[in-house]
Amino acid sequence: WEGVGLCSYLLIGFYYSNRNNGNAALKAFIVTRIGDVFLAIGLFILFVQLGTLNVQELLVLAPQKFQAGDTWMVLATLMLLGGAVGKSAQLPLQTWLADAMAGPTPVSALIHAATMVTAGVYLIARTHGLFTLAPDILHLVGVVGGITLVMAGFAALVQTDIKRILAYSTMSQIGYMFLALGVGGWHAAIFHLMTHAFFKALLFLASGAVINACHHEQNIFKMGGLWKKLPLAYASFVVGGAALAALPILTVGFYSKDEILWEAFASGNSNLLYAGLFGAFMTSLYTFRLIFITFHGEAKTEAHAGHGISHWLPLGVLIVLSTFVGAWIHPPLAGVLPQGAGHAGGEAKHSLEIASGAIAIAGILLAAVLFLGKRRLATAIANSSIGRILSAWWFAAWGFDWIYDKLFVKPYLLICHLLRKDPVDRGIGLIPRMARGGHVAMSKTETGQLRWYTASIAVGAVLVLGAVVVAAV
Repeated sequence: WEGVGLCSYLLIGFYYSNRNNGNAALKAFIVTRIGDVFLAIGLFILFVQLGTLNVQELLVLAPQKFQAGDTWMVLATLMLLGGAVGKSAQLPLQTWLADAMAGPTPVSALIHAATMVTAGVYLIARTHGLFTLAPDILHLVGVVGGITLVMAGFAALVQTDIKRILAYSTMSQIGYMFLALGVGGWHAAIFHLMTHAFFKALLFLASGAVINACHHEQNIFKMGGLWKKLPLAYASFVVGGAALAALPILTVGFYSKDEILWEAFASGNSNLLYAGLFGAFMTSLYTFRLIFITFHGEAKTEAHAGHGISHWLPLGVLIVLSTFVGAWIHPPLAGVLPQGAGHAGGEAKHSLEIASGAIAIAGILLAAVLFLGKRRLATAIANSSIGRILSAWWFAAWGFDWIYDKLFVKPYLLICHLLRKDPVDRGIGLIPRMARGGHVAMSKTETGQLRWYTASIAVGAVLVLGAVVVAAV
């Protein structure tokens, strides 16, 4: 847990000569450490109450000792959730992931799409027995995921950096996994964890190929018309984007995302189901906005295609795994986790699949209308008064960085400014200064004059006698 956090910090700041990269690495480290503190507190509670941190023993002992809704279980699972949202970039500790794109693109593909950020999902799934004893916290897991996937979708819709768009889509897809966990769809969450690793790693590696081909340009509005010059990267984006948008039948994302939506439906969580369906529409819209702007339209930059086995082999393997072929792989933890409410299937499942597929296709069609060709309608919407306000708000990721800066960073810097000269140390330093001052003052009485000494003795004697008289009275 700590190891991937450290590796993430070191790799985000890999290009250390750029100050912004160092700041992004520090931000990721600090925000994820906040979550890790919560996780540590949760471990303390579990160890004190149950005497072990072995997962299997915890799952056996917890139901024996605690009833559902017990205060200790609520606190322990809440702390575990705090660790999970920090590591998996979910609300409210999601702010670090977008800036983490400062690292090399293969790092983004591995750590920030497939391994590290899904650790929180695995943590909650693996400790499922504890969360079932705290149903309110389990529902909170789903709510956090539902809100995050919608908010991240809006943020991705207005980004201009090719990797930041994919970063927000990662937040959104992990939100789907949290949503599945919240409705008890443990298998669906882990299945989507696996399939997401395929198509998101593909998209990140393909984005790296595009960035290198365009001389390290990452602004999608400075690209355009690349589909002829970069056919492999274009194919990677089309297949990976279709899987991300859960295009029906052909893509691996369709099978895992529909499992999540079906679990939400079968468990009766209609609000989370609607959030998932709306998120599916937003995913199609921002994904194909990225593809249409980057690869279609007028060419605005020179590009050179990559070559060699190290270029085409990873992309080729991931393209295959991002199609329906990837869904044939035996899901991890199959048989380990309990079945969800939707394991029996039902007549409504096919209707839901058709509805979600139609929503995905509708998002792609709307993206084609808005972002293919001259993009007049999209430009008009963006330049309207409400469009400018919403674009700025979503571009800033709903202002969370600004809020945290005002609530935490600025007060911390103010305290640092007030403590810059260490008032405690200065206070303790008053003792020797007072001693030295008293020594200097008393030294001045040593004049060497007999009359002065006689007078001081007399004055002292009068003061002593006066004090005795006052005390006697």
